[in-house]
Amino acid sequence: MPYRSKLKNLYPLEQLTGIIQEHKRKGQKVVLANGCFDLIHVGHIRYLREAKDRGDILVVALNSDSSIRSLKGRGRPILEEKERAEILSAFSFVDYLTFFDELNVEKILLALRPDIHAKGSDYTEDTVPEKETVKHYGGSIAITGGPKVRSTSQLIEDIARKLKEED
Repeated sequence: MPYRSKLKNLYPLEQLTGIIQEHKRKGQKVVLANGCFDLIHVGHIRYLREAKDRGDILVVALNSDSSIRSLKGRGRPILEEKERAEILSAFSFVDYLTFFDELNVEKILLALRPDIHAKGSDYTEDTVPEKETVKHYGGSIAITGGPKVRSTSQLIEDIARKLKEED
């Protein structure tokens, strides 16, 4: 997709792998966060900002549109991947972005081998789906973002309810 190349920090995984290896050679700590980021809310900001605070470089792996449809079902995503990437690209604490089509980020974890895999507070270290992968290559897991505020799904339900109340 040609649009993706217009964002200064969005790279395909193959290219990003070399970039991240160079950061690691310089002794920089790499953190990977991932998610759909369908409608940005304060919970996303807290999650990503705290993830960045755990290291020097923050990579955000963004679920592709097809991945979100598989995970969330009909009607999702609300925003197309190019729009979600552009929003995330604008945040000063996000150093790099990449898309993934799979239902989890194991492929990205194995390619980049980040020092820290950050997950939001809807997880515990024991419930992170990729915990064994991270443990296998010697990384660690960090739960970031503070108490769960709400999910995008909850936000969509709140909007729908409020619109219904107005009718």
